[in-house]
This record gives sequence, C-alpha cells and structure tokens, in this order.
Amino acid sequence: MKKLLDRRLLWVGGKGGVGKTSMAAALAVLAAGRGRRVLVVSTDPAHSLGDVFDRELSGRPRRLLPNLDALEIDPDAEVEAHLQRVISQMRRFTVPRMMDEMERQMRLSRQSPGTQEAALLERIARLATQESDTYDLIVFDTAPTGHTLRLLSLPEAMAAWTEGLLSHSRKSEELGKVLQHLTPKSGRDLDSPFADPQQDANSDLDERTRSIAETLLARRRLFLQARRAVEDSATSNFLFVLTPERLPILETVRSVKALKEAGIPVAATLVNRVIPEEADGDFLRRRREQEAEYLARIDRELKDYPRPRLPMLVTDIQGLEILEQLAERLEEAGF
Repeated sequence: MKKLLDRRLLWVGGKGGVGKTSMAAALAVLAAGRGRRVLVVSTDPAHSLGDVFDRELSGRPRRLLPNLDALEIDPDAEVEAHLQRVISQMRRFTVPRMMDEMERQMRLSRQSPGTQEAALLERIARLATQESDTYDLIVFDTAPTGHTLRLLSLPEAMAAWTEGLLSHSRKSEELGKVLQHLTPKSGRDLDSPFADPQQDANSDLDERTRSIAETLLARRRLFLQARRAVEDSATSNFLFVLTPERLPILETVRSVKALKEAGIPVAATLVNRVIPEEADGDFLRRRREQEAEYLARIDRELKDYPRPRLPMLVTDIQGLEILEQLAERLEEAGF
C-alpha cells in the first residue's frame, strides 16, 4: 500500500463527514515529507481543505510546506473563465447588433444545471493530464461520493454531447453550401436581418464551423485523456475513507462496486475514527461492541482491499502540526 503515494494521481473520496479532507491533507503532508512534490486539490464546492490546514486557499496553488502546495477549485470562477473564453470566440463570428443578446444568453447559462460540474471537470481534467515538472503527485480531495461518481462519468457524457454538436455542425456546413449554391449572387436582400454587408455569411460559415469543431474536439480529447489517466492503475488510484458506521459502509460498498464496473482502480479503504483501545467507560464499552460488528462487516464486504484503521483523536484536526502527527499515524498504518 506504500506505493499508493508513488502514483501521479490519488483520489480521496467517501461519504460526507467521514474525514476524507483530513486524510487527503495528511497523505499529502506524508508524501511531501518523503520528498515528493505534491499538490493537494479540493474539488468539493463546500471547501474545507483550507480549514483543515488553517490557511486561506484559492484557485491558485499556495505553498504550505516544502514540497507541498494546495488549492481549492472555485466552480463559479471556473464557469466565469469558461464563459469568457466562449464569448471571446463568439465575438469573431457574431455581428455587433447580436452581441448583447449573446452575452445575455451566456449570463443565463451560468445557472444552467450541470454548468458548474462541467467547469469543475474541465479544471480537474487539465490538472490530471497536464505534462508538468512542477508536481510528482496530485491528491484530489473529492466531493461526497455521489458527486464524485457523476464527475467521473461526465467524460462519456461530454464526448457524446460533443459528437452530437459536431454532427450538427457538419450538417450546418453542408446546408450552407447548398444555400450558397441556390442563392443568386446578385439577388441577395441586404435589408434582411440575416444579411451582413461586412461579410459573406456563407463563406464565413465554413470558418465558424471549423473553429467550433476544433474547440469541441479539443475538449473531447481533454476529457477522454483524463478518463484514460483515471483508469490507469499505474498512474492513478482511488482511496475511500469511511467510518465504522452503517451508512458510510453501505455507501462505500456501493461506490467501490460502481468504480470497479466503470474500470476505475480502487487501491484501498481507510477506516477512520475507530474507538481507541484505551478509551474507557460504560458508554464507550457499549459503543465499541457495536463498532466491532461494523468492523467485521467492513472486513467481510471489502475483503478484496486493504483496510487500515485509524483511531479517533481527542482533538479536532486543524493546522499543520496535527496534520504532521496524523501523517505519522498513516505511515504506521502502512501508507
């Protein structure tokens, strides 16, 4: 399991509230302490990575320790940057009188379902596929499991959507050629709202189609490259964090099965917040009896994966000092 931190990509996921952000941060600290150049990235819109490190984080990497940077992806900022790129491209092909309407449509699309997820995926894909000498390991602190599974399935959906647009573009290009052939050269109505005396719309159609097609194909390549990287066990692994409780166990078992069916490698599970042996009192004794049943269930239902355990700590996890202590515990657990 030590090889987990030797990969280029590590995805840390799990049900909300099980401590996956703390584990992602501590694993990043552990890898950085071994001399690896590490970037830890929060992809959860409800960020808590900065809270765990007790540092202000943004969409740009911030140095926290030697060899360790961190950032929190801001979905709103990613959407805005993407829309600005689209507007910049569309300005080349939109007549001035239509720009206000085009920008209004862009503003409305900010709130469209899936817009944030698509922008978030694009940033993650760029991080996962970038050829860079800056980092040896990128640790992704992912959103709760359901969101993560949707995020990982988006490349196929985006590829299909892109292919549909490209098909439509090809048909538009063919239609434009037909219209160009059928329209008399000297009989064009320049008062038509679709006519632009500054340019020949039909000749511009080919350029516009090519530009849109190139953009869509580049996005499709990016998403598929990211998917291939995620599927490659020599490059990428997934670690699930759970606690010995009924709901986290159920969700982890379902998620491991879903990722396995999707061809995404799961390296291990990490059982967090196990009641320490030295904890005493009748209440904790009874809780430990129940916990023993859940631990046995984890061993039974996740027997194909390593299942190291970490004890519950007496304090909250916040700040580099306690993260370094937690990193030592992870090393003792076999990471």
